[in-house]
Amino acid sequence: MVRTIVGVLTALAVAALFAGTGGATGNGRTSSSTAASGSTGGGCIAHRPAYIEDVFEVAYAAGCSGHDEPELDPVSGAAGSAKDLTWTFVLPTDGIVPVSAVGPAFWFGGVVGPDLTSFGGQDFLEVQFYPDSLVKNCNPNGAYVVSYAPNTYTVCSPVWSIHTTGQKPNFHEPAAFNAMLTNGSSKKAPLVMHAGDTITIHFHVVSTHEGWHIDVADLTTGGTGTIVLDSAQGPLLPVFDTQTIGNALSWGAVYDTPNSFVWEIGHTSSFSSPAAKFCLPGNPVCDSYNADSWAGFSPIQIKSVTFGDGSSPTSWAVVSDFGGNAEVEQSCGTVGGPFCIYPWFSFGRNGFHYGVDYPDAPEDFGQGSQFPTTTQCDSAAFGPDSLYCAHVVK
Repeated sequence: MVRTIVGVLTALAVAALFAGTGGATGNGRTSSSTAASGSTGGGCIAHRPAYIEDVFEVAYAAGCSGHDEPELDPVSGAAGSAKDLTWTFVLPTDGIVPVSAVGPAFWFGGVVGPDLTSFGGQDFLEVQFYPDSLVKNCNPNGAYVVSYAPNTYTVCSPVWSIHTTGQKPNFHEPAAFNAMLTNGSSKKAPLVMHAGDTITIHFHVVSTHEGWHIDVADLTTGGTGTIVLDSAQGPLLPVFDTQTIGNALSWGAVYDTPNSFVWEIGHTSSFSSPAAKFCLPGNPVCDSYNADSWAGFSPIQIKSVTFGDGSSPTSWAVVSDFGGNAEVEQSCGTVGGPFCIYPWFSFGRNGFHYGVDYPDAPEDFGQGSQFPTTTQCDSAAFGPDSLYCAHVVK
């Protein structure tokens, strides 16, 4: 089943990647490496749903795509831990490679609802951070429009839903909500953050009559902004109470916790040609799978997660919705070499990183092999052995 699912999406990915592209650059970097300041990019990176042939076949909205979503899950059974949590992290910094080269976005998100128009009544929120990017617009379809601004970060917050197209197994994935994270003082301009800044994101419920509140604070500059998930379907609130493995999105491809951190890989840069498109291991436009690209900048530092009662995670888990190294092996034959690694989470003096082994992080949990490669967890919607299982690493 793993090979079938990956094979179907791989065919779509290849078609999307080479539509309108001029091919690889000579030095193996995406064109984001040389993007001119002020150049415009963008895309629409949707949440990866399960894909069960002849049972649940989801098409992305026009102009949107989705691919690898390797995630880090803080685990806790504390009451309210999935409803009230704060992430603290340090934004990555461009080096000889821009952060945007390895993918157009990373995000912090979780399962929300109720949305009676969506599969299982559930939607999925992604607070998407765009590296080297100044947001111009967050479109209702979940897309973003950005201009190139080195070492700059701005945010859109799409919420993804699943609707039937009228006849099963055909579904599509529109955005139920999208908003720009604005500067708290202006309410119109984006909250602009910079490389090396320490950021907190506090997800919390204010009342059942208001959507989930997402408060973002730049502790380095003092800048703040808030997003409230009040959609056309009404307030969207966290579906689950506890941050335990198994409280998973009903239409997702993984058996995980409700809230997670993900770096979207398997996409070109927002400033390459083609911009923010599918790409696969082994392709020299796909810096997502190139170790030298990740090593060419200072990584994200995920310092902590704190829950509403003041507690911390009891453990941490990881999972990839494409099987980690299994995807690389399918495309490259073996894992290793240029454009043929699956980036991994590591832990050290400065917290969790994502990418490759960095000097301050002695624990790499087996590198790309930290991610389960086969679907061995059950789904209430799709049956036994249909989901990738979260793997506790710490």
